[in-house]
Amino acid sequence: MTDAKVFFGSTEAQTESWSERRSPFDGRVVSRAPVCTADDAHKALQIAKTAAKTAKDSPLSQRCAWLHDVAARLRENKEEMARTITDEVGKPIAFSRIEVDRAIETVTLAAETMRTMGGETINTDAMPSGKKTTAFYLREPVGVIAAITPFNFPLNLVAHKLAPALVAGNTVVLKPTPEAPLSAYRFAKMFIESPYAVKDALSVVYGDAEVGSTLVSSDIPRKISFTGSVPVGNIITRQAGIKKVSLELGGNAATFIDRSADLDAAAERCAQGAFVNSGQVCISLQRIYVDAAVYDAFAQKLADRTNELTVGSPYDDATFMGPLIDEEAAQRALSWVQSAIDEGARPVTEVRCEGTMFHPVVMADVTDDMAIVCEEVFAPIVSLVKVDGFDDAAPRMNDSPYGLQFSVFTNDLALARRAIGELEAGGVVINDMPTLRFDIQPYGGVKLSGVGREGPRFAIEEMTEIKSVVIA
Repeated sequence: MTDAKVFFGSTEAQTESWSERRSPFDGRVVSRAPVCTADDAHKALQIAKTAAKTAKDSPLSQRCAWLHDVAARLRENKEEMARTITDEVGKPIAFSRIEVDRAIETVTLAAETMRTMGGETINTDAMPSGKKTTAFYLREPVGVIAAITPFNFPLNLVAHKLAPALVAGNTVVLKPTPEAPLSAYRFAKMFIESPYAVKDALSVVYGDAEVGSTLVSSDIPRKISFTGSVPVGNIITRQAGIKKVSLELGGNAATFIDRSADLDAAAERCAQGAFVNSGQVCISLQRIYVDAAVYDAFAQKLADRTNELTVGSPYDDATFMGPLIDEEAAQRALSWVQSAIDEGARPVTEVRCEGTMFHPVVMADVTDDMAIVCEEVFAPIVSLVKVDGFDDAAPRMNDSPYGLQFSVFTNDLALARRAIGELEAGGVVINDMPTLRFDIQPYGGVKLSGVGREGPRFAIEEMTEIKSVVIA
């Protein structure tokens, strides 16, 4: 077992006390991490502040080479990284490998995007009050960025923060999730040990709310990038003060099944979207609004597809669903299901919970007033709601405090166009699950689902400042 360590800039360090991380699958101790304090967070921020000028002045070619070198190191250590993810968060090994592949792509995309990003010239004589000058704007790094990441994608979501931030010439203090410290440490070590690394540009600290609050409330970071829950997002908003803040928060993803849809294809993709990563995804499909004309047929097809999913050891290549992150999450999922049953809903798949292993559940006869569709469940549970067409479904889909991603299954082009305009979400997917995300795209939500966008190009825009220049 390897211990995660603190990085104060490029210097590795330890602390006096340690925390253990146990596998959510079998309870083994799979990693240890230092327990950091507010003083450790302050120290990391000061190092980042001192290194900010060096990072800003470093050649772009060096920073791009840096990211390409990290991508190569990830590729060379793919199986070890995948195994670490599976050890710490219980993600099935096949999907952990996919996460490593996505992280490689994210890092590569950030490097290639930054090569061609820049400003543009401005015609200052375009209006009568102006005059002819040489005018343009350029992008500069914001300086210090504090990044806080969650457990569900402990590698790729770190990549989505580190790669754009560092290639843009910033310095970063990362606080990764307590559930996957070793995944973050091994990834950060690849950045720090690269021959192209900017000295002290990246620090890593571990800890709880005290460490996070110290990073967020400090005057040193110019930018906070956070992925996590709405309650913590609210706290960050209050504590951050005047600085740039990106929040990728919760979701309550929904889809509509039109009577013209290919029901077999829709059921296949909806089962994937609802239950991948045991439903522990911000854009997990949670609500399915089905046209009454095809409701019964679709419900049966979805139940059949769900029953075909393999639930078991995350170390088995054939496993689709492994454990939830802990027993508390499993018991919470069970309470969601029982609450819906008490309110009149009906499970069409077997309800099974054994420790952290919660089997996927499809709930039918769900109504809008049931708690199971009003809040984010973050578990392998999907609810079916019968509707009278899209006119009935759209207001119900939008009647949520969240708006991350929605989807529609239809063979009606006019309806698809309507959906794109009428659904209140950061992303709309036609004829696939709302859980579909390509790392190259802008990603983020509206309402309580967050502020700002990720995706390498869009993150770089958020992690830079525009400077306007006029030469008279």
